Amino acid sequence: MEATHVPRASLPAEDTLDGGGRRTASYAAYSRDYVIEMEGKPDLHGSADPAFRGDPARHNPEDWLVAALSACHMLSYLALCARGGISVVAYEDEATGTMAPSEGRIRFTEVVLRPKVVIDPANDLEKAVRLHAQAHAECFIANSVNFPVRHDASVTHAAPAGNRP
Repeated sequence: MEATHVPRASLPAEDTLDGGGRRTASYAAYSRDYVIEMEGKPDLHGSADPAFRGDPARHNPEDWLVAALSACHMLSYLALCARGGISVVAYEDEATGTMAPSEGRIRFTEVVLRPKVVIDPANDLEKAVRLHAQAHAECFIANSVNFPVRHDASVTHAAPAGNRP
């Protein structure tokens, strides 16, 4: 991507969300629920983290940041594999983010990505492992945050076709 890209999202006015329940007369009483609208895409319904009185059934900004880092790494990795002749059979990730007080504020101190990748048995395992570092370097979301994003990747070969259940 060489040109500037401008993603857009909007939060509707408070009275369209929940009948004005966002009024902040009391910290305990106002709604933390919100809707993010993006033209041509499904609405995203969110809330604050339950630690901040949010709805645990809704995603929160912290969830989305960890998910965005995981998805960006996956998409970068899959593109590199496709261009590099590595056939990915399966990909999963169990990403976690750590938040802690730092410099007088609560902030992310790191995110750890744990991709587990299965590749075609005919492909170069070492190359597939190396591509994770390149994917990390190319992930524009990881390049945009001010905390470490680590990856603890594992790559294995799929069982040969005759040995699969």
